[in-house]
Parts: sequence; structure tokens; C-alpha cells
Amino acid sequence: MIECDSRDGLWTVTLNRPEKANSLTADMLSQLVDVVMAATVDPHLRALILTGSGDKVFSAGADLDEARAGLATSPLWEQVSGAVAGLPCLTIAALNGTLAGGAFGMALACDLRIAVPQARFFYPVAKLGFLPQPSDPGRLVALMGPARAKLLLLGGQKFSADEALAFGLIDRITLPEHLMDQARDIAHDALTGKPDVLRQIKAMCNAG
Repeated sequence: MIECDSRDGLWTVTLNRPEKANSLTADMLSQLVDVVMAATVDPHLRALILTGSGDKVFSAGADLDEARAGLATSPLWEQVSGAVAGLPCLTIAALNGTLAGGAFGMALACDLRIAVPQARFFYPVAKLGFLPQPSDPGRLVALMGPARAKLLLLGGQKFSADEALAFGLIDRITLPEHLMDQARDIAHDALTGKPDVLRQIKAMCNAG
């Protein structure tokens, strides 16, 4: 479900439910909160990569059965994105495929997002009758501007990877076979740095 690997200051967290498009259950969200909080107190933490298993979908959002039972409006989503946003290190969402619905929160909370060419991006809250996670509209506006945030959230439009890159939603497109190598390459300098210095650099960037 949630796999975690930690070595030499790099934490790699993987959504591993490819047979269900990496859709997220309440248990998986709770696991994510626990993993991220454990990373937060790791004195050697320098970078964290969040990715998914499979070659088509990073995450389809909430598990459909659990969404109907109330998961779609659970505070767990915001707990996950808040925990990711609070990490004192470089965070990279390595999107191995489509990003949809509630899964947006954890990706938006990362410092950087890289994606494969076939990835698609959509957040159909208007059609489904739900509010987005509280922090998501603000993060979308910061990345893309208010009009494009409304295009996604109110217009229900599906963005291609090229559009997402042009709009500022993602930072780089890379081939699937190079995705994790690209993420690790981006993390390289941070992994050679001092955690306290990295923490200060991140705080300075976020203050701007």
C-alpha cells in the first residue's frame, strides 16, 4: 500500500496499489501521515521523493467505495498535505502517471513536481459536488494563477503534461524510464548538504 525506503538522507515514499490506480484509502492516508512525520524527525533527512507504482497513474484520488462512505471529505487529506508541506527538506513529487482528485494535495505540497509525458491532471470537484482540500486552491493559484486554477477546479478541464508544464503546475517532463533517476539527480546537491542549512534555504524560499 505505502512503501518507504530511507537511506543516506533520502526518503522515497511510494503509493503501491497499481491494481486500483493507486487510489487512496483512509488507512493509506494515515500511513502517509505517519511516514512523513517519521521523516520529519530524522536528523539525517535531506530530501524526500513521493511517487507511485505502475506506469499509468500516480493516483486516481480517493478509493471509490471509501469516498462514497465519507472519505472524500475526510480531514486526513489535509493532514497529509500539511505534513508534506511542513517537511524541512527538499520534496519532489515524481509523477509516474495521471494525478487526479484528492491526490493533488500531496503533490502540490511538494517543492517540485516532475512528470512523465503521458500524465494527465484533473480535479473534478465541481462535477462531483465536493470542495477541494482547503489548501489546494491557494497552492494552485500560487503556481498557475487564478484563471488556470479555476479552469481546473471549476471548469473541470483535464491538462496534458505539456499544458501542465506551460502553466507552471509541474516543473519538468521526463521519460518514464528516467523518472526516478531524474528525481534523484535533482536531489543530489541537497543530499550532499547540511540538514540545518537546507532547512534555512527552504524557509528563505518559502518566505519569499
